[in-house]
Amino acid sequence: MPADITPPIRIASALIDDGAGRMLLVRKRGSRFFMLAGGKIEPGESPEAALLRELREEIGLVPDPRAPRYLGSFTAEAANEPGRRVEAELYHLRIAPSLAHPRAEIAEARWLTESQARSLPLANLARDHVLPIFESLLRADAG
Repeated sequence: MPADITPPIRIASALIDDGAGRMLLVRKRGSRFFMLAGGKIEPGESPEAALLRELREEIGLVPDPRAPRYLGSFTAEAANEPGRRVEAELYHLRIAPSLAHPRAEIAEARWLTESQARSLPLANLARDHVLPIFESLLRADAG
């Protein structure tokens, strides 16, 4: 199926920050790109349920189901599936860094400032949508 009519990959992801100016980015095994924790929404699964499942599987995080704050729906080219797009339901969580540890397919998890994140190879969603949102959150916290 051509890329322009291929349905997007539906995912639920979390912009996770520590309240001290750093956000969590992960890198999956076999990928060079850093991205948000989260993953594909299974058929019949709500975005919220997918997010909670993926956070538990990928970084061992089990937040209160009411904690994630919905930020919106965003679309970008997929980082690891050429010619595909992701449609992300994006949420925000603020946690202590000690609560997240790489598991499952996650090779690396890093807590980074916005400028440190920009120096890494980032998934398109993280680069184009999430970093500007993170900058806004930081400004709101400072104000």
